Amino acid sequence: MITRRTFGVLAAGTALTAPSIVHAQQVLKVGLIPSEDSRAMLAQSKDILDAVEKNSGYKVQGFVATDYNGVIEALRAKHLDIAYLGPFSYVLATTVTPVEAFAIAETAKAGRTYYHSKIIALKSSGIKTLADLKGKNFAFVDPASTSGYAFPLAGLLKAGIEPKRDFKTVIFTGAHDANALAVANGKVDAATIADRILDAAIAKGHIKADQIQVVWESAPIPESPMVWRKDLSPEMKAKVKAAFLAIKGLNWSDQGKLNGFKETNDQAYDVVRETAKLANIDLKKQK
Repeated sequence: MITRRTFGVLAAGTALTAPSIVHAQQVLKVGLIPSEDSRAMLAQSKDILDAVEKNSGYKVQGFVATDYNGVIEALRAKHLDIAYLGPFSYVLATTVTPVEAFAIAETAKAGRTYYHSKIIALKSSGIKTLADLKGKNFAFVDPASTSGYAFPLAGLLKAGIEPKRDFKTVIFTGAHDANALAVANGKVDAATIADRILDAAIAKGHIKADQIQVVWESAPIPESPMVWRKDLSPEMKAKVKAAFLAIKGLNWSDQGKLNGFKETNDQAYDVVRETAKLANIDLKKQK
């Protein structure tokens, strides 16, 4: 079992201790993007990481980064073996370090391997359309977030809205649940969020469903992938993939109960690359 001691917060460039390096063949270091509060992300990932440890035979150590790029940097520095990345942060990672998507989660509730980005506001704000957002205070999640930045940015630009020009203020909160709270508390007029995290925020009572106006929704986005460094040994890759594919019926963070994991590959994320182009995002300049 994974104890609390094996979890940690990982900042970009943080060095692992010498013992971890010495026993690298026995340890599987797993990075997690902070889609929610760091402590919550760690706690809600424990069952999955416990299962990976049991199924693979490796001692699993889980880390959550201070931001999305922290996980990418840790992969590049080989401080991590595998990681849970958002679709866009995965695409970004492939431009700076040899990584590859190998598995995605299928949620039991929706029975699917995709999700949607939304832009939400309070009904009391009177905001109903993207045009109504002009002159308002707006929140994205993180510049490396898929549903919190890349897809909604493309949607805004397609509607003729340039955030820097048309919004009163633009902030990045760093997490989807923080965006829900920012809207609920009136810190911003509207914000981006992944649909499943909005559902989780409603279930937790952070925001009421009847208060929410969905202003915009994206086309389907391929689920957030598990990725590995390409230089891992074939043996480790085989064991890790088998460990994830054997998982059934566990709860995982904002995704809720899972049917399990399915195989995926890099080509599944070409739609994300195309969306980045539509949003005029230069992937090389994101790093």
